Amino acid sequence: MAARAVIRFAALLVAAMIIGAAPALAQTNDPNLTQTEIDCLNRGATAADCIKRDTEDGSGERPGAGSAATNAVLLPALIVDLFPNPVGGGQAPLPTPDPRRDPASGALPPPVPPAGATAIQAAAAGGPIVSPSDLVAAEPPRAVVGDFVPDEVLVTVEGDAVQQIAASFGLEVRSQRQSQLLGATLVRFGIPDGRPVGVVLAQLAADGRTLRREPNHVYALQQAATIVNYAFERIALDARGASGENVRIAVIDTAIDDTNPALSGVIADQFDAMPDVPIEARDHGTSIDGLIAGVGALKGMAPGARIYHARAFEGGKSTMDVILAALDWAAEQDVRIINMSFVGPKNDLLGVACRNARALGIVLVAAAGNNGPKAPYGYPAAFDGVIAVTATDAKDGLMQQANRGAYVFLSAPGVEMVAPSGAGSDVVTGTSFAAAIVTGAIANLLHAAPDRSADWVEKALAATARDLGPKGRDNDFGYGLLNIEAAEAAKE
Repeated sequence: MAARAVIRFAALLVAAMIIGAAPALAQTNDPNLTQTEIDCLNRGATAADCIKRDTEDGSGERPGAGSAATNAVLLPALIVDLFPNPVGGGQAPLPTPDPRRDPASGALPPPVPPAGATAIQAAAAGGPIVSPSDLVAAEPPRAVVGDFVPDEVLVTVEGDAVQQIAASFGLEVRSQRQSQLLGATLVRFGIPDGRPVGVVLAQLAADGRTLRREPNHVYALQQAATIVNYAFERIALDARGASGENVRIAVIDTAIDDTNPALSGVIADQFDAMPDVPIEARDHGTSIDGLIAGVGALKGMAPGARIYHARAFEGGKSTMDVILAALDWAAEQDVRIINMSFVGPKNDLLGVACRNARALGIVLVAAAGNNGPKAPYGYPAAFDGVIAVTATDAKDGLMQQANRGAYVFLSAPGVEMVAPSGAGSDVVTGTSFAAAIVTGAIANLLHAAPDRSADWVEKALAATARDLGPKGRDNDFGYGLLNIEAAEAAKE
């Protein structure tokens, strides 16, 4: 038995030596390879050499076959963007520099903390600030929806860590302030190295001192186009008895022409949330304030109301950080209503600010949007606790350009109305102006009974609106057309 075992072991050993001396056979699962190509591979040549020799014209392609690159495995686009191919197509790859190596001496820094440590931990351990390309994201890069500033992010931060966070994540501090409505320091970080916003937001999520991280979204005023105002009749408000006397209302909009006679004595205070940007347009804000509380020939819905006007738009546009500054200022003025006649993408910081303003008892009114029936939801209108207003015409027909959706709360006149403007007066159309009509109407309710809460106002408007379109609340008209007379008569 022992002898047979020795013989068997010797045979196996000889076989192994023979196999080891033979050339390695190519292993492939490509069904398109010819037998000649397989034999070529078995001789030790590269696949590219075999294919080139095997073609009729030396082009590197088999007759009737696609390019060899057809079956190449490509990196995901995001990785390609983060780690671009070296310049000069067919050249050998350039060596990848170590961003942590000292460029003068070539020496490496002190030991790096254990794998998984954050950039903050690295800095605390005495190591260098980690290059942005080395930062580990705590979540997948975000797909940012809507228009936004391409090289900025907005972050709320606890404590005094703003500069440390900026250094650790390769960012620059462009502005910072304490936000009342957000309950934290709001920082506008710049991204100087061209990283995508979604990547930076994912990287910042790794730092526990950052509370909320959002793009600096861009928002747009909702004016669709350019006689006695028919709104009074349509919403059942007696123009002779209309009053918002002493009701404090904040408006976030463009600059205004406070020399317009319709705004005489109407503006209680003004705030410029973008003081470094020259003022070029005053029409939209003037129209909004005039429709709410105008006096004289262009009487608004609530004459006597006190308007606290925040300039936050120029060229019809604004950014999230500017709007948040205006909202904080408005909340500090102890206003009862905030009118927001603008629309943009969903932003968590704006949602928190609106939620906290509503918790303070402020009624929030916003334009539903003029971007058409298939447009995405418009914010801030689509946030809970915000009265989203769409626009109707003199015959209660829906404005064609109006946004649709389950968030639409109420309808109000907003098509071809005469309103004050920087040049005197103009014919205006848009959900912006419908929102102003609702804001003025609510001021009448609060003037009649100052103790009415934001919840009461919302419920009364919904319960008394005149149904339009399909029965009940719908995506076009919401609960229906504002009926201020019925709302005034609603039980407490």
